[in-house]
Amino acid sequence: MAWQPGGGLCQRRGTPAASRQTLVRLPGYTSGAQILSSSSSESLLASFTKSYKMPLDYYWMDVSAPCRSGMLTAKAVGVELNLKPLDLMAGDQMKPEFVAINPQHCVPTLVDGDHALWESRAICSYLANQYGKEDLYPKDAKLRSKIDFLMYFDMGTLYYRFGEYVYPVMFRGEDTPNPEKLEKVHEAIGWLDGYLEGHNWAVGNNITIADHVLVSTVSTFEAAGIDVAKYGNVAAWLERCKTSMPGYAEVNQPGADAFGKMAKAKLGSS
Repeated sequence: MAWQPGGGLCQRRGTPAASRQTLVRLPGYTSGAQILSSSSSESLLASFTKSYKMPLDYYWMDVSAPCRSGMLTAKAVGVELNLKPLDLMAGDQMKPEFVAINPQHCVPTLVDGDHALWESRAICSYLANQYGKEDLYPKDAKLRSKIDFLMYFDMGTLYYRFGEYVYPVMFRGEDTPNPEKLEKVHEAIGWLDGYLEGHNWAVGNNITIADHVLVSTVSTFEAAGIDVAKYGNVAAWLERCKTSMPGYAEVNQPGADAFGKMAKAKLGSS
């Protein structure tokens, strides 16, 4: 089979059946002259799907740190997101058309063709696996386990403790923040400071999806008035993220600042 200008695929005469290959020119994110060969229609389809990146629907809210982590990973892998903002305060997440996509009616939610996915850390993993280079989420079991550990640490400890501190005052009607819960936040930041000792990024010396997850959280801490500057490793890492992470200024900082403004009105400096 061969590519004909202005046409589709056609068979070369005289080519032995055993040596025939399927050749196809890929549009989109490949170079104009790139031609890939595939020994089966299944692998050809997989190559096409991974190389030709159509916009993916992304339901989000800018003040949500987890929403921004998925957007940072999308920037890193070069995937365009068709952003669909939802105002959770107004109940947009309960609209039937969204509940039909995500019965848990939470953000972020990613839709890639017939594949719908929520939970931000799962979204980061999916984008890196499906569209990214291996350095974002290495296949090496030990490196990947460290990335997974830090994402779970963020979910179950770092971001969780922050939520336990700020949400009762911001959204549940409590008058003053609980200082003991703030101490728990600082304890978690101290642990992160130790994890960052000796390397520039969360895992090793290049950006991974662990950095996308953690920086969306820590930048929100800073914007909300929590003092992260006293943690030397965290402060240096955060500055590197601000200056070197693709998409940081565009997709992360505005939402962190918006949340911080809301939080400071209730919490003050911490």
